[in-house]
Amino acid sequence: MVDIWFYGQSCFKVKGKSASIVFDPYNEEFTGLPKLKLEADIVCVTHDHKDHNNVEAVSGASEKNEPSGPGAPPDRRPFVISGPGEYEISGVNIVGIDSFHDDKDGSERGKNTIYHIEIDEVNIVHLGDLGQKKLTQEQAETLSTCDILLIPTGGVYTIGYKDAPDIIAQVEPKIVIPMHYKLPGLKFDLDPVDKFMAAMGKEKAQPQSKLSISKEKLPQEVEIVLLSTA
Repeated sequence: MVDIWFYGQSCFKVKGKSASIVFDPYNEEFTGLPKLKLEADIVCVTHDHKDHNNVEAVSGASEKNEPSGPGAPPDRRPFVISGPGEYEISGVNIVGIDSFHDDKDGSERGKNTIYHIEIDEVNIVHLGDLGQKKLTQEQAETLSTCDILLIPTGGVYTIGYKDAPDIIAQVEPKIVIPMHYKLPGLKFDLDPVDKFMAAMGKEKAQPQSKLSISKEKLPQEVEIVLLSTA
């Protein structure tokens, strides 16, 4: 079973049997969102902006039976990935894919890394601050095994709710989880997630605290899952 929690902006934690991964931990002073204090084996950073690169907010995951409190060993640092490449860590396969933070080949906001991870036979894609309104053929082919797609929907700095359905159609995931939208306290003026949910015909969807999923439990047709912040 794979568990997925959402913390706001583009920050998620994914936990499987052998490892846990945090995507895009944010800086609370820069974003206005609650302070993060997370544990994970791996941290994936899509790009070097303060609402995505606060790796100091993530300590190494504790070993079972490891002593805690005074005299305990110091936190091991998680393995940090911050760009394209292929990795295999603690039974998790991770591929970082080059992309752009805007729809002008990076001329406005630079590059962004899309992450495709396989954990416990579930394929998860985190699009980061994708600004491209359409994936290239090579990008789409690399992401073709996606089961769960984490996609920005708030616009302004990324694709918005009008663009997201086209990206979803290219990737064809089983589950879509929106991210990078307006939240209480957020200092950035993004669109609320309601606009994306309406565009997908899911106005009445109720947020859930986490998604627990396995390969066998993936739906046959695409589902939109709205996560509340942890």
